[in-house]
Amino acid sequence: MNVERTGFYALLKREVLRFIRRPRNTFVPPFITNVLYFSVFGVILGERINEIAGVPYILFILPGLIVLGAVSNAFENASFSIFHGRWNRYIEEVLTSPLSYRSMVGAFVLSSAARGVVVGALVAVIGAFFTTVGVENPFYLVAFMLVITLLFAGFGVVGGLWADDFDDLTMMNQFILRPLVFFGGVFYSLGELPATVQQVSLLNPMIYMVNGVRYGFLGVSEVDPNASLAVLVALTAGVTALNVALFKRGYGLTD
Repeated sequence: MNVERTGFYALLKREVLRFIRRPRNTFVPPFITNVLYFSVFGVILGERINEIAGVPYILFILPGLIVLGAVSNAFENASFSIFHGRWNRYIEEVLTSPLSYRSMVGAFVLSSAARGVVVGALVAVIGAFFTTVGVENPFYLVAFMLVITLLFAGFGVVGGLWADDFDDLTMMNQFILRPLVFFGGVFYSLGELPATVQQVSLLNPMIYMVNGVRYGFLGVSEVDPNASLAVLVALTAGVTALNVALFKRGYGLTD
């Protein structure tokens, strides 16, 4: 048991230090990107839109930008770490260690979720320079941030096992993940869409994530936060179980 615990913390520490030691790749890009988002969408467009769903536009988009930064980085960290380990074959050291598959997956997922939470917090700090940021429901904010980063870290593990080259990682992030976020109610309210489009939009899981974080910050949500949280927790548990099953099977890990 002590060997298991020591190995888990060692792997977790290695994965956390991997992104902390490269701030130019981890923290500088989302910093610059979100300064531009807040400047263009929040300040310039916000002066023309004024309010949406009863709150200032710049404050309305803040939770969505936090979700975008958090899930993108959680996904990217897990997928790159797994794929890079496969590419350079050092993941074999993890596979031959006395760690259980649950501990292996747990270390990769938790470290990636930690990166997502840190980047989300960074976006919130940036937003505080542009508008007044408050927290109406801290429990929901913390719960949704933890669940969505764990969920997308789990998706990242799947992506890292599936990818055949680095282009596959870029494709998943840029052409699947980001479009889902942008059509997830980050910059607009569902109430502004035609009824049919609203119903179709509800198929996008990002709607529930963005609204959940928005409820935590602003106390405003267009979907039931309790139902959203319950579904996301169940989905996270399912994806984590899938990660463990793929590791046991050796999917993408062994020739």
